[in-house]
Amino acid sequence: MIIGVGVDVCHVERFQQMLERRPGIAERLLTPREAGRPLASQAARFAAKEALAKALGSPGGMSWQDCEVVNDDHGRPEFQLRGTVAARLEQVGGTVAHLSLSHDAGLAIAYVIVERP
Repeated sequence: MIIGVGVDVCHVERFQQMLERRPGIAERLLTPREAGRPLASQAARFAAKEALAKALGSPGGMSWQDCEVVNDDHGRPEFQLRGTVAARLEQVGGTVAHLSLSHDAGLAIAYVIVERP
């Protein structure tokens, strides 16, 4: 059963400008592993977290350090959730958050579907 759907689009150039304007924002939004990726990939991971928040009802109080986008053994992106974000997933009755990412032509996009069996 689908509990929530979220989508977010991020302009890679605007994301870069935000990182340059606001020192320390990268450490708040991205884990160290995410921050070490190329800029377009960072923007896609930021979009993924925004899309996840939308799929979870856009609650406040979640730490983006409690949500990390990693790649499985086949290169497919997936979430590793802990702390505040894992608690919100449980609170809405979700058991899994599916993720699809893409970035091209200066845009990054993420789709998230939260479901339970």
